[in-house]
Amino acid sequence: MHRSLTCLLLAAGAFAARAEPVLYKVDPDHTYPSFEADHLGGLSVWRGKFTRTSGTVMLDKAAGAGTVDIKVDPASIDFGQRQLDNWAKGKDLFDTQNNAAAVYRGRLDAFQNGAPTRVVGELTMNGVTKPLTLEIRTFKCIPHPLFKRDLCGADAYGTFNRDSFGLGYGKQYGFDMDVSLRIQVEALADK
Repeated sequence: MHRSLTCLLLAAGAFAARAEPVLYKVDPDHTYPSFEADHLGGLSVWRGKFTRTSGTVMLDKAAGAGTVDIKVDPASIDFGQRQLDNWAKGKDLFDTQNNAAAVYRGRLDAFQNGAPTRVVGELTMNGVTKPLTLEIRTFKCIPHPLFKRDLCGADAYGTFNRDSFGLGYGKQYGFDMDVSLRIQVEALADK
């Protein structure tokens, strides 16, 4: 009886250790926030991405909870057109000389079958902080084939009004200020 109780307690302790929150580091080589924005009041849709992203995700799968802390370098903007990239870094849009990062912080929410389906958070950009909820359309974790640690990936979507962040250039020409986000992210367990 004593031996059975000891085994049960050890098993419970092992389960509890696995159920603790895990810190994941965002993989900058597999994470690219991309966006779609109006050009000239519906003439066309401009698409681009940011190529430098860092951050962490804290995930507790057993509890259905977690947090996200992501930093994006606006100077890494890539429209696929060098002249437009350079203009966007200037004072008329991102003013990267004075705004070195956009930051998104939030909590993972609405877990279904152990996976989050939403991030409720705040975006800070151009010195302004506003609420921004992201819908997680896909979320999956697997053992990394090389590092043998948990690797999670997601595809998240959201929309924000860029004028509310003081990024209103083009409004005078009839540009729609709504920006659609699509964020592919991969993160590797720290240990």
